[in-house]
This record gives sequence, structure tokens and C-alpha cells, in this order.
Amino acid sequence: MTKTAEKLASEIHSLPDVEKLRLVDAILTDLDKPDPEMDRIWAEEARKRWAAYKAGRIPTVSYQEVMDKHRSS
Repeated sequence: MTKTAEKLASEIHSLPDVEKLRLVDAILTDLDKPDPEMDRIWAEEARKRWAAYKAGRIPTVSYQEVMDKHRSS
């Protein structure tokens, strides 16, 4: 960690929890920038999956099956 980051981390420890949460939100907002290439890749993947579903090449899973699996893990 750089000296600047170490200093910031040290200062963060003294902040009230609400201020820490606001800081986390600001950092995440700054990091969450649109990525057109990633959006294009995901859109293409969604089109492929939809086409495979419509053609019957992939099985479906019911909501109940998903929830049962989730609850059992």
C-alpha cells in the first residue's frame, strides 16, 4: 500500500460507521464505470443463451428447483 493509502486507511479507522459507509459508497460509485466492451460481450452472451433456450438446446430450471438447491446448501 502506498503511503497515501496507508494514511487514508489510518484516518478511516477514526471515522464513525456512517461516514465509513458513505466513503465505501463513494469508492464503489467511482469504480462502477460503464464498460461498453463488457456490455457488448454480455449482450451477445444473452442473445446466444436465449437462442439456445428457444431452440431447446438447454434445459430449464424451475424457480422451485433453484430455491430448493439454495436452501439445501
